[in-house]
Amino acid sequence: MASVAAVVVPAAKRHTSTFIFLHGLGDTGNGWASISENFRLRQKFDECAFIFPHAPSIPITVNMGMIMPGWFDITHLGLDKWNRDDDFDGIMMSVQLLHCLIQEQIGKGIPNERIIVGGFSQGGAVALLGGMSCPHKLGGIIALSTWLPCLDKVPGLLSDVNKETPIFQAHGEMDPVIRYEWAMKSRDILRNKYGRNIEWHSYPNLEHSADPQEINALQMWMEQRISPFGILARDLEQCCFGFIT
Repeated sequence: MASVAAVVVPAAKRHTSTFIFLHGLGDTGNGWASISENFRLRQKFDECAFIFPHAPSIPITVNMGMIMPGWFDITHLGLDKWNRDDDFDGIMMSVQLLHCLIQEQIGKGIPNERIIVGGFSQGGAVALLGGMSCPHKLGGIIALSTWLPCLDKVPGLLSDVNKETPIFQAHGEMDPVIRYEWAMKSRDILRNKYGRNIEWHSYPNLEHSADPQEINALQMWMEQRISPFGILARDLEQCCFGFIT
């Protein structure tokens, strides 16, 4: 069990990797748990445990102070979003929660480079900062329909150990919530200013949601990061003995 309230899907086989994914504003971990079911049906990532944390319920300014699940406060949405201040304190509280979940998995014996963190929308913003600031080298970072927050604070947060950590970034070109141009600016800053390894995907007809093609691309990316230990070891052994005989 995770210390943070979460939907936890255990590994179907030996537990050798972990996938931690943060949902968007107003959602819960249940909203993304189906992705693990999808992978199970495809017989993918059987050695991976999936953790979908629930954000705490907090007042959200943009929604007239309504209390709802959120990783941090949103004061307003609009064309000037890229130039406004994000809720840095709230973001960092959620980053610390993410770091705690990562540390728990390492404490259970999971190699840190076989831990992938990610999120959608607001959760993706936390995953980006949380992944890049993590003191442990991670297997990868996933940023779906999101943006890079707290631009003025980013340089002081980056961890050298995750400079080469691959980032999967995907966005719908028709997204009316997190503008497509914000995602492209985030990508360009991460690539050009901070030298991050970005695999970029965009989807012309996609709004603020996920897409089957996006999940297929994500699966291929994940297969490069957390291939099963058991299968690889067995196949390698058979291959070597085959050549020897």
